Amino acid sequence: MSNALAIGAVTAVIKSLLDNRLNDPSVSSSLGSTVAVTVLAPDLVVPSNGELQEDKLNLYLYQVTPNIGWRNVGMPTRDDQGDRVSNPPLAIDLHYLLTAYSKEPFHTEMLLGYGMQLLHEIAVLTRNAIRSALLSLPVTSQVLATAGLADQIEQIKICPQSMNPEEMSRLWAAFQSHYRPTVVYQASVVLIESQRSTKSALPVQQRQVFVLPFRQPMIEQVLSLEGANQPITLGSTLVIMGQQLLANSTKIRIGAVVLPILISSDTRVTLLLAAPPLAAGDLNALRAGVQTVQIIQDLILNTQPHHGVESNVAAFVLHPKIVGAIALTPIQTDADGNSFRIATATLDVMVGQGQRVVLRLNQSGGDRAYSFTADPRSSDTHAVPIRMTGVVTGTYLVRVQVDGADSLLDVDTNPASPTFNQFLGTPNLVIP
Repeated sequence: MSNALAIGAVTAVIKSLLDNRLNDPSVSSSLGSTVAVTVLAPDLVVPSNGELQEDKLNLYLYQVTPNIGWRNVGMPTRDDQGDRVSNPPLAIDLHYLLTAYSKEPFHTEMLLGYGMQLLHEIAVLTRNAIRSALLSLPVTSQVLATAGLADQIEQIKICPQSMNPEEMSRLWAAFQSHYRPTVVYQASVVLIESQRSTKSALPVQQRQVFVLPFRQPMIEQVLSLEGANQPITLGSTLVIMGQQLLANSTKIRIGAVVLPILISSDTRVTLLLAAPPLAAGDLNALRAGVQTVQIIQDLILNTQPHHGVESNVAAFVLHPKIVGAIALTPIQTDADGNSFRIATATLDVMVGQGQRVVLRLNQSGGDRAYSFTADPRSSDTHAVPIRMTGVVTGTYLVRVQVDGADSLLDVDTNPASPTFNQFLGTPNLVIP
């Protein structure tokens, strides 16, 4: 590939070829004088006094455009860590104006004829022509010989381009110069590549090809083993219904916790939310509130697990339970003279420091009800202190709501009891 000097090198090579052609004795004798080949902006070719001392053929690079065929080669340039993995080439096309200048009649036409004939005959800048032209440059321009133009993978082709009179007139108006006979050429393609260091992967030592059937697990329903409308708590058996749930390596993700599955079929997966079978650390990672559920099926390739397929995401609500009695402090007074108490509820589910906790009180045998929101906590905890104010003396049924999931009140489940399916009055809190 070439480097950043390639644009100047292309111009220098074309100028050298034109120089050799126009200073041939046969051409000089036809024109009656030597011809100067320049690479100046059109407004600088003619001296300020307007007098031309000799015939000139000017080559001017007026536009550079991306090459459509090469513009996406080598992408992407960086990996997912942001490290450079390749140096894709900058592929560009160069657009030139070839303009003839002379004060003699017919000389501009003759100059254009000779120049166009040369560019038509060469068509492609060969590697030898590029090396020869760059080595013969003046000392001040010898740096262009290091462009690497002769070694780029694709050779440079020169072809004429059409430009209608309106476009040509606008172009010369922008030059703020008088119009001269001009033809347009394109040189394509110049490939400029960076030499920056790239990160390459180690070579593959062993190639393995595996053919596996496509199986996409799908969750259709998540419920408790006790029934579709029964709440799910720690100690409940979670039942996941769906399709293609069974695989050689199946796991279940609840929230951010990945858990093993012990009992599974192709349409039904059960998981006891208790220790055992779950580890204590996994239970502590679960949080009350809305939980997402997903089935994960790893691929076992050559005895090593690989990332496989995942099901759709389903959801269920994990309800907390109040463990033991609620601790209540004596009446206290804050700096503003307001009286309050602190009730500390211990839950079976770990409460995250960012979760919203609300204490709800309903008077037993009465219609009084209160709710109090816990202050933010500095860490995860099972015991949540909640400040209460203005609670009238009495006995209250207690619920703790964590991110919208209420703890459960005890219900009489004895069908023979006169209070069957009614609240038993626990857990409760007595306000003296």
